[in-house]
Amino acid sequence: MADAVLHVHRYGEPGGAPVVLLHGVTGHGARWRRTAERFLADRSVLAPDLRGHGRSTHEPPWTVERHVGDVLAMMDAEGVERADLVGHSYGGMIALHLARTAPRRVRRLLLLDPAIGLDPAKAAGEARGHLAPASFGDVAEARAYRAARWSQAPGEAVDEEVAEHLEHGPDGRLRWRFEPAAVVTAFSEMARPHMAPPAGMPTHLVIATEADLVRPELVVDLREALGPCLDITEIEAGHMLYVDRLEETGTLISTWLDGADAAR
Repeated sequence: MADAVLHVHRYGEPGGAPVVLLHGVTGHGARWRRTAERFLADRSVLAPDLRGHGRSTHEPPWTVERHVGDVLAMMDAEGVERADLVGHSYGGMIALHLARTAPRRVRRLLLLDPAIGLDPAKAAGEARGHLAPASFGDVAEARAYRAARWSQAPGEAVDEEVAEHLEHGPDGRLRWRFEPAAVVTAFSEMARPHMAPPAGMPTHLVIATEADLVRPELVVDLREALGPCLDITEIEAGHMLYVDRLEETGTLISTWLDGADAAR
């Protein structure tokens, strides 16, 4: 196993049941802070910056398999033998592949609007859009850019994103803290054919109804593969549902994990 190379944001109770939260493409682990502190305070929460993002290494490779290896190495370094996994968007795809690669390391799987098996043409368009990432002359310009794209997010979330995720480039301009090549690679990975978690893996699929990202054929195959081990919830929100709908999404995560604990 490779050395752990991920920067990790830690929240909650160190002695609590472990939960690993995986962000989506262009994101970072600190986006989970409000969810972790308000709804998972009794759990030991690990929210890494994925490779190519935030303060983790930006070196390639950036494949799903490498991300899975990174997260497993992080769990090893943290002394976590088995954890619940929560993944948003591309983080959902990584969580699913980790569950298939190392099912004994995963107790339960919660997929928040996962980006799995995307239409190749759509994925290609998204990838090309990240070849030349946005840059900003000052913090105010960056904040206005983020606020326009997170129109339903509270101001606190926008402020935290600006404080945590900006860095100066060699030209002196500000950019979000991710490697563009890693993002382009991620969209290619998201165009892979979808797959289901291992049979018997307790899984909760959460669909953001305003995003139109989760494809119907994925839902059909998850139902067939998991049967009664699958829960599905729809939330009226765009793709950034855990930022835009903090209360609803956070309550859903904590309630599902608590209910599953009680059923054991």
